[in-house]
Amino acid sequence: MNAGPGIVGVGETPALRHPEPGCNTATLIAQAVRLALDDAGLRPAEVDGLGLASFTLRPDRAIDMAWRLGLTLDWCMQDEMGGASAINLLRHAWLALQAGQARTIVLVAGDHFSGADFVDLVGRYNRSAQDYLSPLGCAGPNPLFAMLTQRQMARTGLRREDYGALCVAQRAWAGANPNAAYRQPLTLAQYLEAPLVAAPLGRLDCVPVVSGACALVLRARPQGVHVTLRASGARYNADQQEGDGLVTGIAGFAPALWAEAGLGPRDMDVAGVYDDYPAMALAQLCDLGLAPADDLPGFIARRIATRALPVNTAGGQLSAGQAGTAGGMHGLAEVARQLLGRAGARQVAGARFGVATGYGMVQLRYGMCANAAVLAREDA
Repeated sequence: MNAGPGIVGVGETPALRHPEPGCNTATLIAQAVRLALDDAGLRPAEVDGLGLASFTLRPDRAIDMAWRLGLTLDWCMQDEMGGASAINLLRHAWLALQAGQARTIVLVAGDHFSGADFVDLVGRYNRSAQDYLSPLGCAGPNPLFAMLTQRQMARTGLRREDYGALCVAQRAWAGANPNAAYRQPLTLAQYLEAPLVAAPLGRLDCVPVVSGACALVLRARPQGVHVTLRASGARYNADQQEGDGLVTGIAGFAPALWAEAGLGPRDMDVAGVYDDYPAMALAQLCDLGLAPADDLPGFIARRIATRALPVNTAGGQLSAGQAGTAGGMHGLAEVARQLLGRAGARQVAGARFGVATGYGMVQLRYGMCANAAVLAREDA
């Protein structure tokens, strides 16, 4: 019986393509927090810690959100690592709970995007993009990841049909997720017929930008069924942007991650990988040891398409949508939900162990931040 902290609640708002007037980042974050606390059976008065990630909450910050939520805190943290924020917050919150700095911590990530909001975020993403990419007419991540996808195809023999099979499989999972942006079935023909965005990337290789928020509730001394953190790892700025982009920072810490967990890739019942593009989802699966780098087409056909390895069971960002920083919590929340046994129609029977990854903050060429967490179900 684990005597340490545990995840006891998950909350996620619907992914909104066209938010109603009056909807904003603060209201979405508040909604996700309420949903997570309801899922945990707790009241706001029981929360004494808050970890928050958002691109669009400004000028407000985590402490402003605490005031809006009526929370009095002993622990407060804000993170700005994009797709890697959720697991980074989880790691810090876990240490805080173990150290007695808080008893109940809510982690939340959320963003609200209008068309103008997203254009502004891309245009001001970082100084390097402004100085070196924008003058070349390279706006946003699509051109960069198109080149990475081309490289992956040349190296591994992957075809567009293989990426399509991954997208079709994730859309099938999304069909059972009421919060997903896209729930209608997707065929391989529809995937291949979608307009090209930046060859070889088609529209369905790119995440739909949505508004939304996601939250987790952690307790220092959980009662009943909960999810524990068996191991975690992180690697930031792993190669000074001098690699090929197809090996993430996860590769550098994966052996230590599995050793700490006392488990291996074959023990995982469910996986949630950061899927800003199919190529990067596959890269992370390889880095974790869940997929063979020398037979990715076969892996997709045998393991992903058949659900032999349940990957991104809420649809992933490619179907559920990317709500800014909430996209980085999407996979983590879904793995926790599966292990808690609260995934509804998409529940993986008997799921006890899972792994989630974070990836993000694209510099000149690819993401600088990568992390992962191995989670386990603990019964009462």
